[in-house]
Amino acid sequence: MRPAQRIGALRALAVALATAGASVLVPATAAGAASAAPAAVAEVSISPVDLDGPAISAVKVTVRNGGPQRLRSLKVRFAGPTGWAVQPSVQDVGGSLAAGRSTDATFRIQIPERRPGFVIRTFTATATYQGGDGRGTASGTRTERSGSPLENLESAYNNVAVTDESATGPGDFDGEGNSFSAQKLAAVGLRRGAAVEALGARLTWPDVAAGTKDNVASSGQAVKLAGKGSKLVFLGSGVTSGATGSATVYYTDGTADTGTFGFPNWSFDPADAHGATLVKSTDGRNRPDGYGNATVQYRVFAHAIPLDPARTVEFVVLPANANIHIFAMATAP
Repeated sequence: MRPAQRIGALRALAVALATAGASVLVPATAAGAASAAPAAVAEVSISPVDLDGPAISAVKVTVRNGGPQRLRSLKVRFAGPTGWAVQPSVQDVGGSLAAGRSTDATFRIQIPERRPGFVIRTFTATATYQGGDGRGTASGTRTERSGSPLENLESAYNNVAVTDESATGPGDFDGEGNSFSAQKLAAVGLRRGAAVEALGARLTWPDVAAGTKDNVASSGQAVKLAGKGSKLVFLGSGVTSGATGSATVYYTDGTADTGTFGFPNWSFDPADAHGATLVKSTDGRNRPDGYGNATVQYRVFAHAIPLDPARTVEFVVLPANANIHIFAMATAP
């Protein structure tokens, strides 16, 4: 029996049973379920922005009426990064906009002198309206990049966390001249260039000499990292109890994900603070006057943020919190 004939027979049966005082549920047809389509909505897009300042640049915001009704009382607001002047900040778009049609609003934005290094600028536009899809508002964003991310995490090293017990002077992991002991780290397997397994990732301990820059005090650096996986694992430790922040992962297709992580203080926080996992503990630390604090544990941790496993990572923007110190990072299945 064909689907339409089957549904017809069920409906006939329902009528017969209802007459007899019974009831029956009749399923919807497969064709009816397939015919449901996502609701059409208003769309907002922003034209490319020239970041080669200082200059005044024109930026076009396009609003498309994807709704079933005419769009009326349209207002468009545009904004750039904090402190960038925009004229006008809001525009009224006269008349109405038929379903399926688009309209443009042009803004002028003051572009400052280009900064050295890698910078991501975000621009936003918001439309408010009546009619259209009935939602009353729609937004769009655009990001523009200037410069290039650092080639690897080693290129971002800006802090000395590990020193030899015979030469502790260069160390300053915590801002007070203290550091990990290279000898004590080696005793627990964290030798120069050693492989470290943590949270499913295979990481590499910094392959640099003791007393030289070996970690990143995180301050928003953008670092290239090619790979795929379900999570991005960071190996590091914290200074103070406030070593938390958000990292943003950019994929090769232009999309991005943001995740928050943190490390406990290297000596006195609970080992699972901020959701971190203890990797290694060492006895004591190096102070400006030599090795000491032998009865205190100084620790290295791992933490991870989720990734979209279907996408390929291009680069990572580290948290803007220098209390987070990162020795290595890698993707994990």
